[in-house]
Amino acid sequence: MTENEKSEKGCCPEGYIRKGGNCVLPEVTFTTLIMSLNSSALYHLGEMQNPETGQTGKDLALAKHTISTLQLLKDKTKGNLIDKEEALLGHVLADLKLRYVKVKG
Repeated sequence: MTENEKSEKGCCPEGYIRKGGNCVLPEVTFTTLIMSLNSSALYHLGEMQNPETGQTGKDLALAKHTISTLQLLKDKTKGNLIDKEEALLGHVLADLKLRYVKVKG
């Protein structure tokens, strides 16, 4: 199905949401940033498919880089996050580090 066909049927392209009858990107928040980086790391760990090709692949260097980016965000935002954001970031980091170790072997 082409993007025009999706739009005509009320479907939005991957990553977009329907708002006011239009397909738009979701609001940029700290949570959406963390979830985006989480998805990127999962993809590079080979645990998510590319939505366009359906293929998976592993790039442990990029996975590690993304995990390091999340760790940097955690370190630099310490004391400046609400409890919910801090908990999400901590959970995502712990989960990704565990997955990385398992994949790395």
